[in-house]
This record gives sequence, structure tokens and C-alpha cells, in this order.
Amino acid sequence: MLSNSQVLAIRSQFPVFRKKIYLNSCSQGALSDAVEASLQEHAQHWHDSGSPWELWVEKYEAARAAFARFIGADADEVAIVPCASAGINSIASALDFRVRKKVVMGEFEFPTMGQIWLAQQPRGAKIQFLQSSQDRLPAECYRQAVDEQTLIVPLTHVCFMNGYRSDVSGVTRIAHDRGALVMLDDYQDSGTRPINVRDLNLDFYVTGALKYLLAPSGIAFLYVRRRLIESLTPTITGWFAQRNPFAFDTKNLDPAPNARRFESGSPPVPHVYAISAALALLGGIGFERIAEHISGLTQTFLQGLKELGIQAKTPPDSRGPLVVSRMKNAEAMVKALADAQIVVSSRMDGLRTSFHVYNTLEDIHAVLDVLKKNLALAVRESTRA
Repeated sequence: MLSNSQVLAIRSQFPVFRKKIYLNSCSQGALSDAVEASLQEHAQHWHDSGSPWELWVEKYEAARAAFARFIGADADEVAIVPCASAGINSIASALDFRVRKKVVMGEFEFPTMGQIWLAQQPRGAKIQFLQSSQDRLPAECYRQAVDEQTLIVPLTHVCFMNGYRSDVSGVTRIAHDRGALVMLDDYQDSGTRPINVRDLNLDFYVTGALKYLLAPSGIAFLYVRRRLIESLTPTITGWFAQRNPFAFDTKNLDPAPNARRFESGSPPVPHVYAISAALALLGGIGFERIAEHISGLTQTFLQGLKELGIQAKTPPDSRGPLVVSRMKNAEAMVKALADAQIVVSSRMDGLRTSFHVYNTLEDIHAVLDVLKKNLALAVRESTRA
């Protein structure tokens, strides 16, 4: 368990806390000194050498290997992509909807997930959305929908609208029992706890680096189970997806035999420096300890909401990192918190407060104090419909 002095030492590496209480990692992780230094290192290499491509490719492969270690995969099962959408699109373009046509997903998915699979309808895909009940979407909902016609089940790990955590193992068992594939979108959780794609028995895993992985936007990762790689040929491709990108063979399509076949153009070089630095920072702290710290903050905040009588969309046993409370006017509450130098965000009627290793109990109390002063903006337990 992290001590208060250890958390404060970590926090001191994130300059935003000199002026703000930052509780918006669900939108963008805070910038650390280490990540900023890595970007400066890239700029210095650029200054010094002009175009040190051998070094940049070395850094690119180092980032792939570091991320693979983080998720319990091999480096050749990981593609580096500019955003999660690019990774999902690459897989969607490679799937064949002629025999199995159904794509089954819950309504808790981030919009890009629904939009990408809906875009496959001209190719034969049939999309089925599962409705939630009282901000919950248990695995049993999938049992009723996933059948022998289902090709893939996209699944969010943590819902961006309410902080609900999916039963990944339960849904995966249901899907695999019926011969369907599973793609886990871990964008709203990746970086807050250990993750192992083999233990979860996933076929595909996608996440970006700009939230809890504490890196800039512009880099994301796609894991593809090894036995699936060479059976899938994306129609969204590019020169860095080829077996030998530097063959410069315009008239030949020769996809890489590893997960690099799901990439496209030139790698996001500045960001491979950044993600390597961020993973080193988080890994040095320890993901088990990060998860334990976030869980404590989450439970403290949920208890505080309960004492104030404010409705929480997030389940009471949540381990975090995202807690969403119901508001009559979420945007006004975001402004009230901003006036107190507290950074959060909103989605529809939900006030989103997210926690990471750099947050403290003092941050929690500061938010609760502002909420207490603005109860008229919140939906109270006594007014639950």
C-alpha cells in the first residue's frame, strides 16, 4: 500500500497540481516531468541528427515491447496505432461477415465502437445493442443475445458514462462458448491496475495512452491473439503494415506476419518516447499498489456522496477509477468545481470524477466540500425516479 508521503512524492512529479486539483484522468492523464522530458529527448535527437530513423525505429520497438509486458502479451502480438479507432477499424476491415454476421455489444460502449461496427453493415454485419437496466449491464444480458451467428462481441471494461465495470471473464466465456470473438476496449481503465490478456482469454484488446497511461494523444495499442493474426488481412493498411516496410515495393502487398500488419503509416515517433517513459513511471510504482490506492479513494468518495445524499450512477462496490454522480445540471457543477480550481468533466447528466495514483484524500474532501455547497445542482437520493 502506498503511504501518504509516497503519494505526495509521486504527485510532485506532475506540475498541474501546483495550481489545480486534477481529477479528470478519464479525459486526459496529467503530464509528468518524466513524459515531458521524453518529448524533449525526442526533440534533442531530432536537433542533433536530423533524421535518426534507426534510433527512432529502435524506440518504436521498445515501446511495443514495454506495452506487451504490461498486458502480458508478446511484442509480436501488439500493433502500435495512432488511436483506438484505427485499431478497431483495422480488425473490422479484416473480418468476414458472410457466415457469422452478428456483432453484439452493450449500450455502454464508447460511441466510436458502435459507429465502427455500424459502418460494417454494407459488408453484411448485423448489429445488436443490449440495453442496460439501472446503469448495469450484467453478463447474463449477453447470454440471451450471443448465439452461433455472432461473430464478435466488443466490450468496454469501464463505461465512460457511469463507471460501470463489465464482467469481462463472464462475457468472454459466454462468447467463446458460442464460437464468437471478444474485443476488450480498456481505454477507461488501462494504467490503473494490472491487466493480463491471456488470463482474460481475450482475442483482441485495444486502448489508448492519453488517459490513465499518462501519455499524449496520438498513440494507442492493439493486441491480437497470436493464432488469429495471419488469418486476418486488413483492408485498412499502409507501408508500416508490410513485412518489410523499407522494401518500398509499390506493386506488392505483403502484410507482416505479426500484429504489425494491423498498423498503417509512419509510426508516431514522439509518442513512442512518451509512452515508454509513462510505462516506466507507472511500472516503477507498481500496478497492484496503484489499483489499491485508487480503490481506497473511490470508496471514500462514494461514501461521501452517500452521506450528502447525492445519487451515484457508479455501483457502490466500485474499485474506480471513474465515479459518476447524477446532476440536475452537470455543466454548472463542473463550473462550480472549476471556480475552486478543481478539474473534472461531465457527460449528459453525469459529473465525472476520476482518480489516479497522484490523487489524495484531500482531493476527495475538496470535491465533496464544493458538492455540499451546491446541492441544488445535484440529484438527491430522495428524488430518485
